[in-house]
Amino acid sequence: MDEIQKRFLDEKKLMDRVFGGLVKKSNEKEAAGFFDMAFNYYKDSSFFSEKKDFVRAYEAIVISWSYVDAGLKMGFFDVPEALLGYFTMR
Repeated sequence: MDEIQKRFLDEKKLMDRVFGGLVKKSNEKEAAGFFDMAFNYYKDSSFFSEKKDFVRAYEAIVISWSYVDAGLKMGFFDVPEALLGYFTMR
């Protein structure tokens, strides 16, 4: 397994936990848009992974992560306390 594939798989496991515990605090249009973008990039990462395109898979999971991080900062989402240390809002 090469390094980019390993990094993708590590990030994917973490994002599986994030999306398993993510709570939407708002259904406003902007909040829903952030969630949709985060979740769509998350799903795209799996699509690219299945195609063995781990560079694009990694890019997609990182972009998903960024949308979740921004959504947390804007008060759109909550994640379990145990995961907050992974985000920049600390």
